[in-house]
Amino acid sequence: MSRKNIRVCVVGLGYIGLPTAALIASRGATVIGVDIDKNVVDTIASGHIHIAEADLEGLVQKVVFSKKLLARDAPEPADVFMIAVPTPLSGNKKPVVDHVLAAAKSIAPHLAKGNLVILESTSPVGTTEQICDLLAELRPDLTFPGNDERRPDVFIAYCPERVLPGRILIELVQNDRCVGGMTPECAAKARDFYELFVRGKCIETSARTAEMVKLTENAFRDTNIAFANELSLICDHVGIDAWEVIQLANRHPRVDILKPGPGVGGHCIAVDPWFIVDAAPHQARLIRTSREVNDGKADYVFSRVRDLIESYPERRVACLGITFKANVDDLRESPALEIVERLAKACGPRIQVVEPFVEELPQELSRHGARKIELEEALDQSGILVVLVDHDAFRRVGATLRNGAIVYDTRGIWERTSPPPLVNRAPAAQLA
Repeated sequence: MSRKNIRVCVVGLGYIGLPTAALIASRGATVIGVDIDKNVVDTIASGHIHIAEADLEGLVQKVVFSKKLLARDAPEPADVFMIAVPTPLSGNKKPVVDHVLAAAKSIAPHLAKGNLVILESTSPVGTTEQICDLLAELRPDLTFPGNDERRPDVFIAYCPERVLPGRILIELVQNDRCVGGMTPECAAKARDFYELFVRGKCIETSARTAEMVKLTENAFRDTNIAFANELSLICDHVGIDAWEVIQLANRHPRVDILKPGPGVGGHCIAVDPWFIVDAAPHQARLIRTSREVNDGKADYVFSRVRDLIESYPERRVACLGITFKANVDDLRESPALEIVERLAKACGPRIQVVEPFVEELPQELSRHGARKIELEEALDQSGILVVLVDHDAFRRVGATLRNGAIVYDTRGIWERTSPPPLVNRAPAAQLA
C-alpha cells in the first residue's frame, strides 16, 4: 500500500482520532476527519484543536493549511475507513457500543470494493464482528469476511491504540501495534496500512484476540494500581506511612509496587476492565474487585478530607487538581473531579480549586459555590491543601511555600516534615 493518493476517512476526532488523522495526513495521505460535533469540525477546519496534547496544534495547522486534513461532519468515499469514537459505560457498568455502530452505519453508503475498515475504539470482544455483520446487512451488494467464502470485497480489522496522553504523537509512531483481522488477509492488509506511519512492530492476530489484548492491558494496570490503593488503606488503618512502606518494599529485586492515589481515571483504565467483567462475570473476580477497590478509593479520600475540613472549620480549603492525571486537561472519569464535586456539595463556598490545565470549572462545581483560584493564592491562605493530582507545578512547591498549611497529599509528592496529625483518624493528613 502506498501513501501516495491514498484517502483515509477517520470517524471521530477526539483524543485518539484527531492525532491519528493529523499524523496520517502528515505522511502524505489525504485524510477526511469526521465528527458529529460542529464546533469540533469548525475548530479543526480553522487549524486549531479542541483538546490539549503536546505538539498537536502545530501539526494540525500544517496539515489543514496544506489541505491534507479536511474536517467534515459526515464521511466521504475513501480507501481506508477508521472508527475512533467513544465506547462509554452505562449506569450499570455495561459497555455501550452505540457510537461505534452509528459510525459504521455512517460509512456504509461510501464503501467500495477493495476498502479497508478499521475499528480503533476500545470495544468488548466481538464488536468487530458486529460491525462486519452490520455492514454486510447494509451493503448486500458487497461481500464481507465471514459472510461469503469468496475473497471479501471489504476488509475489516481491529487495531487498538496504546498511547499515553501528553505523548500521543510520539507513541502513535513508536509503539508496537496489535493488528487483528476478521481473516488473516484482513490483518495483513491492515498491517500494511499501519506500516505507512508506525515504526513499532505491527503484529498480526485475530480481531477477537486484539480486542481482548486491549482490555487486558488496561485491566492489568488497574489491578496493579488497586494493590497499591488497598495497601494505602491498610497502612492508614494501622498508622503507617504507605509511601515509606512502598519505597522500602520496592528495594526487593522482584517487587515493583505502583504508587497509590485518589482512585483511577481516564477513559481506558477506569472503564475497560468492566468490559471483561460484563463478558465473563463469574470468572473475572479479581478484575471486578480491583475496579471496586479503585472506585472505592475516591469514597475514602472524600470522607477523610471532609473530616479534616470539619476539624479545622476556620481554614480555607484548596483542592489541587481535578484532571484524571498529571499535566493534561482531560477530566474523563477523574476521581479528583468526583471528590471535589462531592466536597463542593457538602461544603459549598469553602471549596476552592487550583487547576492550571482547565480554564473554567465544570458547571457542577460552580453551581455549588466552588471557585477557581491560582496556586499562589492557595499557598498564601495557610489553610488546607488537598493534593489530588501530581501536576509538575504542584511538585515544585517546597515546604516553606506552604506557610504552615494542613496538607492531605493523596499522591505522595511532598516530603513529610513532621508526623501526620491524627485528625478524626485521618493519618494520611500531614502538617507541612
